[in-house]
Amino acid sequence: MPVVANRRFHFSWPLTLACLIVLGMLIGLGTWQVERMQDKRAMIAERAQRLTAPPLNLPAVIPIPDALEFRRVQVQGRFLHDQELYLGNRLRNGQGGYHVVTPLLRADGSAVMVDRGWVPLDRKLPESRAAGQLDGQVVIQGIARRPRPPGWLTPKNQVEGNFWFVVDLEEMAAATRLPTVLPVYIEAGPQQNPGGLPIGGQTDVTLRDNHLVYAITWYALAAALVVVYVLRSMKED
Repeated sequence: MPVVANRRFHFSWPLTLACLIVLGMLIGLGTWQVERMQDKRAMIAERAQRLTAPPLNLPAVIPIPDALEFRRVQVQGRFLHDQELYLGNRLRNGQGGYHVVTPLLRADGSAVMVDRGWVPLDRKLPESRAAGQLDGQVVIQGIARRPRPPGWLTPKNQVEGNFWFVVDLEEMAAATRLPTVLPVYIEAGPQQNPGGLPIGGQTDVTLRDNHLVYAITWYALAAALVVVYVLRSMKED
């Protein structure tokens, strides 16, 4: 008859120490993803609450700009169409184009940048969409935004060529020869402009929330490591 070998757990300090270090890292990464998930969901809930609140008249002085992020606001003033700026590489339904950013001068002398929305590549020039160049005093409703820092792969804004990759309010104020602009900018709402351009309502309010999947992955790897450690430590007598 075949002899069945007895297998017992053999403790090894080097193997155990190495597994404990890796196990701690895997559990730490999983817990970090759980915390990220909780923060992200709180952010999503706060953003939804701000987006559904009644429009706020944009104040002339904004001591805490981040408090206005994703708030619905309205502002009155006069567009400086001769100072249009163009955010490039903007897609809409798979079609390339620009976002038109125009300074809005208010009665008190303050100015705010307004992302009026998307135009196709062949309608960049203002004369190709003259009907949408609103004259006189206008009331704009939209979403207050704070500029996002550029990613490490994002090219620098081409100020001289009026081709912008990201919103930089200080650079834009200098390019439009304005002494200062408010520390937030407005993404215009979906109300239609005469002639149909620019197309507003381009605010992206979605936030990816894959943290639960990542947390489960890290915890599963931690569990697999424990199984491998036990199997590796079981040896024949």
